[in-house]
Amino acid sequence: MRSLFRSPQVAWHQFSRRPYPGRSIRPFHISSPLAVIKPFLLSDIGEGIKEVQIIQWFVEPEARVEQFDKLCEVQSDKAAVEITSRFDGVIKKLHYEPEDMAQVGQPLCDIDVLSEIEPEDETALGSTNKQAGSPETPQQPQKAAERPQSQSGEANKPLEVSKAPNTRDASSSATPAVRGLLKDLKIDISEVTGTGKDGRVLKEDVQKHASSRSLESAPSSSPIPSQPNSDTAQTENIIPLTPIQSQMFKTMTRSLMIPHFLYTDELNVNALSSLRHHLNTHPSLPDQQKLSYLPFIIKALSLALDNYPILNARVDTETDASRPRLVMRSAHNVGIAMDTPQGLIVPNIKNVNTLSIATIASEVQRLQSLALASKLTPADLTGGTITVSNIGSIGGTYVAPILVSSEVAILGIGKKRVVPAFDEAGNVVKREVMNLSWSADHRVVDGATVARCAEVVRGFVERPEGMIVRLR
Repeated sequence: MRSLFRSPQVAWHQFSRRPYPGRSIRPFHISSPLAVIKPFLLSDIGEGIKEVQIIQWFVEPEARVEQFDKLCEVQSDKAAVEITSRFDGVIKKLHYEPEDMAQVGQPLCDIDVLSEIEPEDETALGSTNKQAGSPETPQQPQKAAERPQSQSGEANKPLEVSKAPNTRDASSSATPAVRGLLKDLKIDISEVTGTGKDGRVLKEDVQKHASSRSLESAPSSSPIPSQPNSDTAQTENIIPLTPIQSQMFKTMTRSLMIPHFLYTDELNVNALSSLRHHLNTHPSLPDQQKLSYLPFIIKALSLALDNYPILNARVDTETDASRPRLVMRSAHNVGIAMDTPQGLIVPNIKNVNTLSIATIASEVQRLQSLALASKLTPADLTGGTITVSNIGSIGGTYVAPILVSSEVAILGIGKKRVVPAFDEAGNVVKREVMNLSWSADHRVVDGATVARCAEVVRGFVERPEGMIVRLR
C-alpha cells in the first residue's frame, strides 16, 4: 500500500476489492495548485496626476519578485518615480511597453501571488499535496536576475546568474522630453555622454552632442551662402507635449476659470540686505548654506498668514457644487515654484509656521537638489496650501502669477534692484527695492484682505528684527 501511494497517479481500480461494496469510487489523484493572478494597479502617486509615462521595466514575464522589489520607473508630470511590488509572486504579463502612457487605477502588470494564499485557501483551490504522502515539490520560478538552465545536456552545470545592474541602461536614462529631442535630431542616446545623476542624459548634453556633430560634418572651406529661396515651403514639426507640459496645460486651464485679483507693491530691502550679508559672513554659518532673500520672505509670509488664515485655505466645490465652502488649513505648506530641465514643478515645504529661517533655507536647498535630479517624492509634491514664485532669480520686475486651483493665493517675487530715492531729509540715497506681486481667488478673497496681508509682509521684510523676535 505504501508503495502505491508514492505515485501521484494511482487509480483505485487497481485494488482487488472495493472497501465499500455497492459504492462507486472515483479515481484518486493529486491536482496541481491553481494559479491566482492579481492585477497590479497603478495607484495615485501625486496630487492631480491621472497618467504617467513608462520609462523602463526592471522585470520581465516569469520573473519572480518579492515585496519592495522595483517593478518599473515612471515619469509623471512632476518627477520620475520607481514603482515597487506590494507582494511576492511571479510576473505573468506586462500591460505596457516603455514610452507608453499608463493610467492611474489601471493594471501595470499581472502577478501570480499563489505563495501568499493561506493554507485553508489552498485546500479550497484543490491543493491536496499535503494529503498525498510525499508530494513533489513544484518547480519555483526564477528571479528576474537569473538565467534559465540550458536544456542541451548540461544538467550538471550550475546556473549562470547575472547581477541586475544598479544603474539605468543607456536606452532609458533620459526624460521623455529629452528622448523626444533625440528623436527629432535623429541621435542615438548611446552616443551621448550623460552628465546628470546616474549618467542621466540631459537636454544640454544632447544639444552639445548635436553641435559637435555639426562641426565634424561641416566642410573645411565654407561655401558662399546662397540667397534664401522665397519659394521654400514652410515646414512644421509636430511634437507631443511631455507629461509635465500636459499636466501644466490641464492645471492652468482649470486655474484660468478662477477670477484673479492682482496686487503688487514695492518693498525697501536695505535692512534685510544688510542683515543677510552679516549672517552670511558669520563664521557659525556653513559655507554651503548661504541665506538668500527667499527664506526670509517665506517666513514673513507664514507669520502674516497667522493674521489672515483665509489666504491659506482652499475652496471646496466638489462636495456640493451648489454650496461651495472654505476649508481652513492650520499647517503652512508653502510651495516653491522651481525651474528644472524637465519643466516647472512646485514642491512644498511642510509646516513653515514651525520652522526657523535657517531650516527653511535648508529645505529649499534639499528640494532644489531633488528636483534637478528628478528624485522628488509624492510627499514633496502634494499638500501645498500657498505658493511662492521667485521669478526674480531669473529676471523680471513684475509678474502676474496664476493660482493653483487647490489654493486661494500665490505670491510672486521680482528681482532686487538698486534705485535712487529720497530719504526723510530730502536727500537722494541709494535704495535696494524688490516687488512682490500677489494673486488671489476673488470669489472668496477681497482686495482689502490681500492688501492688509501684504502690508504685514512688508513690515517684516523692511524691519526684519520684528520677524526674528517672533520665531518659534
